[in-house]
Amino acid sequence: MSRVVEVIREAVLPIVEERNFELVDVEFVKEGKNWFLRVYIDKPGGIDIEECALVSEHLSGILDEMDPDPIPQAYFLEVSSPGAERPLKTEEDLHRAIGSYVHLSYYQAMEGEKFHEGTLLSVTDDTVTLEIKVKTRTKVIEIPREKIAKARLAIKF
Repeated sequence: MSRVVEVIREAVLPIVEERNFELVDVEFVKEGKNWFLRVYIDKPGGIDIEECALVSEHLSGILDEMDPDPIPQAYFLEVSSPGAERPLKTEEDLHRAIGSYVHLSYYQAMEGEKFHEGTLLSVTDDTVTLEIKVKTRTKVIEIPREKIAKARLAIKF
């Protein structure tokens, strides 16, 4: 985790916790010639735009007062919901997603595939169990946790 992300995480955490929101993720990325500081927040039932604006306002004020400035270059601050396909980054995220439709991508192909989508059945320290559809059949696969590069909720079509 970069130093900027650590500093921002520490600064924003009290703001979101005070409002009983969840801090989902913090990113500091360069896209083209611009830098973006993205803070993703959520709460049960979803977060709305007014709540995002409130957190953005408070965080912006805190960042303006920080000395030394943790982000000396120009950047855009974005505070938003993680969206319908929110990333599953923590242990808690994975356990909360049991029973949900998820997308798992792998470091290397598993069962001939670089990713699978299906219903998350269970999570242990070592494996994730997923129910996937192969043509017209349903199949249950167990994926070693160390093989999973990224996990997120997915929308089933």
